[in-house]
Amino acid sequence: MSQGLARSLSARQLRMMAIGGTIGAGIFMGSADTISLAGPGIVFVYLLAGLLLYVVMGALAEMGSAYPDLDVKGMIHRAFGGKISFVTGWLYYFNWVLVLAAEVVAAGTFLHVWFTHTPIWLLSTLCALFILILNLASVKLFGEIEFWLSIIKVVTILLFVGLGVYLLFSNQEVGLSNYTKYGGFFPTGLGGLATAVTVVIFSFGGAELLGLTLRETKDAHKVLPKVLRGVVVRVSLFYILPILVIVGLVPWNQIGSQGSPFVNVLQNIGLSSAADVMNFVMLVAVISAANSGVYATSRMLFSLAGDGEAPKVFRRLSKSQVPVLGILVSAIFLFGGAAVAYFAPKSVFSILMGIPAITVLTMWIMICAAQLKLRLTDKDYHKPGRFLLKGFPYISGATLIAFTVILAVILFTPDNLAKSLLALGVVAFLFIASYMVKEKKH
Repeated sequence: MSQGLARSLSARQLRMMAIGGTIGAGIFMGSADTISLAGPGIVFVYLLAGLLLYVVMGALAEMGSAYPDLDVKGMIHRAFGGKISFVTGWLYYFNWVLVLAAEVVAAGTFLHVWFTHTPIWLLSTLCALFILILNLASVKLFGEIEFWLSIIKVVTILLFVGLGVYLLFSNQEVGLSNYTKYGGFFPTGLGGLATAVTVVIFSFGGAELLGLTLRETKDAHKVLPKVLRGVVVRVSLFYILPILVIVGLVPWNQIGSQGSPFVNVLQNIGLSSAADVMNFVMLVAVISAANSGVYATSRMLFSLAGDGEAPKVFRRLSKSQVPVLGILVSAIFLFGGAAVAYFAPKSVFSILMGIPAITVLTMWIMICAAQLKLRLTDKDYHKPGRFLLKGFPYISGATLIAFTVILAVILFTPDNLAKSLLALGVVAFLFIASYMVKEKKH
């Protein structure tokens, strides 16, 4: 069966998929790393990342408005041809395969807190099976489940922020002193802020996933601009506000890089049940992220196959109009990746997980570059009533330069040498492979 994907995703589901896609282990666990690296000043890195992401999503919305029948890889193909889209598409697929492995192992680890006598690998396998079943259902059901998983995460953050603000302004002993008492607002200087950028970019990765939903969204050219403009602001606030609360209630140098800072804060204020509550929320977060990951990888395979850059068999759809073979292949990596991630040395796993930040940045760069080229050169781009990003080409160009500088800093930082070499090796391999594929024009 090879008909088109069903346009079953609503604006409500799309909005929560965008928010939920970026609220995962990056905020509930990764924020401990960013705070320990940069102190309270880390909020400015999140703010900068949010502003840059706003431009990326605006560019994506603009291209989606101009080409509602293309997904993000198709847009890159239209702008730069098959070789660039081949490399970008497969690099993004590689990114999500690594994320899938990490998220499913994390899910098993969180479940192990309650099921201590069950091996983590078995719990991870059960989580992988659950995620596979969700993705094999219709895209409408997938969107609905992802909507409610995202709601749980959003409500938790809002409750945490509300409680934190109350405690900050009701506890005269603490007040706002923790923001400046331990080395100032920028205790580690510019070096700490620069080092934390990698983790922050990885945390925001996932928002661009909406670029793969265009073919399954009702009235995508109308819905996408409305959804994206509000989503980036909300996502940024869902990162900045909790971190302001965390470093306000607990000195930044006492949070540490292990465990969840949310749990740390709640335990510090005497909520003994905090660990179980946050463990459940973090479990939901990583399952939601892995769920989105299987969606992303299967749709990317579908798109690659449509351009002749992957076997045509990945264009086959089930009766519920989902790319079933792409989902099953992604599930193989889900199960296999979990096993490899669990049994591999931690150093190897750490190197592999440093790559997603690089690949996410690469995807963002390609989105901005594609928007710049298409808006300047494509005669069919400017259609009456279509959404256009303001400040063009200056904002788009400045964002593209900023991302390129950030990517260069990440690649040439000595601590990232192994990750950078592996990422560059993958890119080189994909470029060589792209010359073996017959290019298909859109």
